[in-house]
Amino acid sequence: MNALRGVRVLDLTRMLAGPYGTMLLADLGAEVLKVERPGTGDDIRAVGPHFVGGESVYFLSVNRGKRSVALDLARPEGRSLLRRLAGRCDVVVENFRAGVAERLGCDAATLMADNPRLIVCGITAFGRSGPDRDLPAFDLTLQARGGMMGLTGDPAGAPVRCGVPMGDLAGGLFSALAVSAALYERERTGVGRFIDLSLLDCQVGLLTYAAGNWLMAGDDMGPQGSGHAHAVPYQRFTTRDGHLVVAVFTDAFWPGFCRALARPEWADDPRLATNAARRSHMDTVLSLIGQRLSEEGTAHWLSRLYAEGVPAGPVQRVSEVCADPQVLSRGMIATMEHPTAGAVRAAGDPLRAGEAVREGFRAAPVLGADTDAVLGELLGMGAAELAGLRDMGVVG
Repeated sequence: MNALRGVRVLDLTRMLAGPYGTMLLADLGAEVLKVERPGTGDDIRAVGPHFVGGESVYFLSVNRGKRSVALDLARPEGRSLLRRLAGRCDVVVENFRAGVAERLGCDAATLMADNPRLIVCGITAFGRSGPDRDLPAFDLTLQARGGMMGLTGDPAGAPVRCGVPMGDLAGGLFSALAVSAALYERERTGVGRFIDLSLLDCQVGLLTYAAGNWLMAGDDMGPQGSGHAHAVPYQRFTTRDGHLVVAVFTDAFWPGFCRALARPEWADDPRLATNAARRSHMDTVLSLIGQRLSEEGTAHWLSRLYAEGVPAGPVQRVSEVCADPQVLSRGMIATMEHPTAGAVRAAGDPLRAGEAVREGFRAAPVLGADTDAVLGELLGMGAAELAGLRDMGVVG
């Protein structure tokens, strides 16, 4: 999918939330210019423990499809170049701490005064307003404060961080959505807009029915384990050789589930026949199901459950996901050639998956690899001028 082909994005982000969002824009066809510090670049270029050809696996995983421009924004010449580049772009995405964009002269008001069609997305932990707008945060603190950890973990245990960094990734997803919507709006209005994106807001937005349960019914749910507050059985079970999940979300699936477990009589048992009854007798129901599923292996039960059309699945580790025939058939494991790391593999783009013809991905850039080309193409700078700036340390 190349819906954003022709859109140019100036990426001033680092770490995870912003880079993930701009990578999604690149996946959609946008030209993304990643501005980094000369010499060190994005902080996650140094994040281990895994490196391939000297490149951080973390960095490679969330920066594909971009061009790297090394500018020293601590110098006035670097800030001037940044402002000129913004004038040639459609979108700027930044995740500076409060006050930093203004100090660098690349805040939304300044850049949009130069380029009224510009869309600026500013990603911060808590947004530009509110009593905590200046506080720092990382994914863990956002998951904790935003309710994600309060819903995750065993009901009898302590809160648990989600295994993937949803505090950051949700911000990246919402930023790409907001930018795409703003681009569509600009087609009608002819002017850009500033998007004040709070990562905490994104977490709260994801609470959906959990927030509704409290706000409208007074139910402060707490940790859910692998289960669901509204449906039984809808959770993980232990089999003879592993684990599987069963998702009987509506009563329509219950008779087929009973047949799959060779317990057709459960379908007519008044303690079990409806979801309301199963919730009222939850301990009894889960004990019966758990005992039965423990008698055979995962593959045996999945075959029977699938034959009855019951939503179920294995609990897979990442290594198993990356070898899953369904995942591979959809092109969701991407291979790219990197100039120093060689062939690198990463999770693919779900918006491209399943397309009959899929263009290959371009690997994450080497630091500063595109500085001369971008400054030459967009600002008309020649070799001598670029060499002078390099000697001064303004570009890298």
